[in-house]
Amino acid sequence: MISSLFIPRHRIKTILVLALPIMTGMLSQSVLNIIDAAMVGSLGETALAGVGIGGYATFAACALAMGLGSGVQAMVSRRKGEGKTNVMGEPLNAGILMTLVIGIPIILIVFSFSDFFLQLLSADSAVVAVATPYFEMRVIGVFAVGFNFSFRGYWNGINRSTVYMSTIIAMHVVNVAVSYCLIWGHLGLPEMGATGAGLGTTISLYMGSIIYAILCFKYAKPHGFMRHWPSATLLRTISRVALPNSIQQFLFALSLTVLFTIIGSVGTPELAVAHVLITLILFVILPSIGLGLAAATLVGQAMGRGDMVDATRWGWDAVIIATILLASFGVPLCLFTDQVLGIFVHEPHLLELGRTPLRITGVFIIFDAVAVILTQALLGAGAAKKVMQVNLVMQWMFFLPTVWLVGPVLGYGLVGIWIVQALQRGITSYLFMHIWRQREWQTVKV
Repeated sequence: MISSLFIPRHRIKTILVLALPIMTGMLSQSVLNIIDAAMVGSLGETALAGVGIGGYATFAACALAMGLGSGVQAMVSRRKGEGKTNVMGEPLNAGILMTLVIGIPIILIVFSFSDFFLQLLSADSAVVAVATPYFEMRVIGVFAVGFNFSFRGYWNGINRSTVYMSTIIAMHVVNVAVSYCLIWGHLGLPEMGATGAGLGTTISLYMGSIIYAILCFKYAKPHGFMRHWPSATLLRTISRVALPNSIQQFLFALSLTVLFTIIGSVGTPELAVAHVLITLILFVILPSIGLGLAAATLVGQAMGRGDMVDATRWGWDAVIIATILLASFGVPLCLFTDQVLGIFVHEPHLLELGRTPLRITGVFIIFDAVAVILTQALLGAGAAKKVMQVNLVMQWMFFLPTVWLVGPVLGYGLVGIWIVQALQRGITSYLFMHIWRQREWQTVKV
């Protein structure tokens, strides 16, 4: 079917060989999120809402460190395309150093003001009581988040995505086991409830960092890993490439927390259902992120060779594959709505709240494929500033003001909010397609 859309088989194979391990790792991460939501969901809607608020606050706190991964991948893939294999590990050194610099103030700020931050996000004191310790447990892992994204950027950039896949699956197995025991107090561990889920996730993140480090010390030394301190020029370059994406990640994470605040003003049941819906969206969309990361590597390597026609084509090829994939994923969300929602929520009023928004998600999910793929492809080209600009405008100047107007003010509730979200996805996808066609990204130097 894909071949009929004029993608040669060898290009499909190249994309999938690189993308499938990433997709497997991404899917395992999605499954983990679903398992976490299901485990916490058994504690009740207040716990589910609290973990939702705490989780997205964690995303905002760690976003600056997460953005380093795209900078590392863009530089590593470009060096591979240029044939400079002896310095492919140097961007990873810079990513690790910058994670240490970023992580310390993040932890200090969060532990000083966590109650204040979360009270801004929810007026429900019971929800805040759950969210605060969960948030603190998760933020302890900010160093591991930055390390792991930088390691991922390196391995994906040199076409070794299987390393990412195997490591993240091992992390998730540990996460499920440890979180399960800490939530309910099994195997002699303390019963910590929702806080235990946060601590379990942090433990698994640091275990992943240890695995990545061992593998890099074993295999990445010839590429310059940990041979010397990053130069000032290298740090400036990776900052220029990564900082816009870090800011964009932070603003996106912050927009999610603001979105949850708006939904929370509609009601706690709506907040609990929204957490489930976004968890499901991440399950469906993460394979596209895997394809996008593969496209980022292929685009960067083609640009390193000076072949801009090939770089452009890799972006479109990945878009076609991802669109077909997400369309097939969206069908079950529309046809088996109650069965899908029933994994997480059991009260009839919560099922009723979630039915129409989940069907909207299933119908419009294909727009995410275009936006996700071209976002990653532009990051692979080093055009993080353009990605930041589009997302800043769409999230903060269109989406959030419109959601506030449609939801709490006009009273259209969760359904109205989800319709606005679908519209935002469509517009964002169009804008990224226009940017990719214009090809100004081809002039970016990394």
